[in-house]
Amino acid sequence: MPQSQLKKATITVLAGSAQGKVINVLFNPTEYSFERTNAYKAMPVPGLGTPLLQFVNGECDTLSMDLFLDDYTDPAGPTSRERDETTPVLTRIQDISDLLEIDRDLHAPPPVRFDWGPMEFTAVIEKLGRKVTMFHSDGRPARATLSVIFKEYRTLRRQLQEPRRESADKSKRRQIAGRDSLWLLAFREYGDVNEWVRIAEANDLDDPREIAPGDWLRVPPMEHPGGTGSSL
Repeated sequence: MPQSQLKKATITVLAGSAQGKVINVLFNPTEYSFERTNAYKAMPVPGLGTPLLQFVNGECDTLSMDLFLDDYTDPAGPTSRERDETTPVLTRIQDISDLLEIDRDLHAPPPVRFDWGPMEFTAVIEKLGRKVTMFHSDGRPARATLSVIFKEYRTLRRQLQEPRRESADKSKRRQIAGRDSLWLLAFREYGDVNEWVRIAEANDLDDPREIAPGDWLRVPPMEHPGGTGSSL
């Protein structure tokens, strides 16, 4: 079997008081699953059989898997009475459970990175379940299954450095100044004075002259009249 297939998964703490700590997953998962969802807002429209759906935002990716811990077969476990228990199951359970605790430096649970071969997933641990199926004579866990759900974590700096984010509502607000008019505002925003109607409708103006310096007007996105965003 090629050596690359024997590479073990690891969980690395990326920040906080335990930054740099690496937890070895000595039994690779037999399977894992990714899940991603989007959030939509239902917009009821009179006379239609179903509401229009407006995209609001994307949710974080989630990675879920089962990790298996076993003192009797893990290389670093108590496989022999002549060898010290370096990282028994109980210690490994505690190390992973600690990643859900509030870090004293971050005031939040620390972000981690799950690495396994080509996979690199930066996340926080959202949920951890454990099932113990074998015990030592003194009652300590000897075999356990940890059900882990990782939730994607991206820093603000990383998100700002990535390609331009899109907003579900690209409407703008503009303040009327001096002898401004809807016609001039439409020309500045859309390059077409005839688009003043779009602004008037978005602000419930029956008379386009009913504006005064200091008034705030909503300027809807050109591609979606009325500012409805990405409607399907």
